[in-house]
Amino acid sequence: MTVPIKVPKLGMTMAEGTLIEWHVADGEVVQEGEPLYTLATDKVENEVEAPATGRVRITGVPDEDYAVGDEIGQIEP
Repeated sequence: MTVPIKVPKLGMTMAEGTLIEWHVADGEVVQEGEPLYTLATDKVENEVEAPATGRVRITGVPDEDYAVGDEIGQIEP
């Protein structure tokens, strides 16, 4: 089952964040819990972990803003 990679809500008032960089390449296999990408909010930068184990399919572009809940990629089994 494919697992979506979505922008998480990192603070009570967070509405969007900026995708700073991916820590993996498109097509790379990751383990659940590994650092996947860095997301910046108006207050802090956070590393976001992989929600599942599998092959990453990236759709989100670095230096772009995304709303909370936007899908920026997928992890395929």
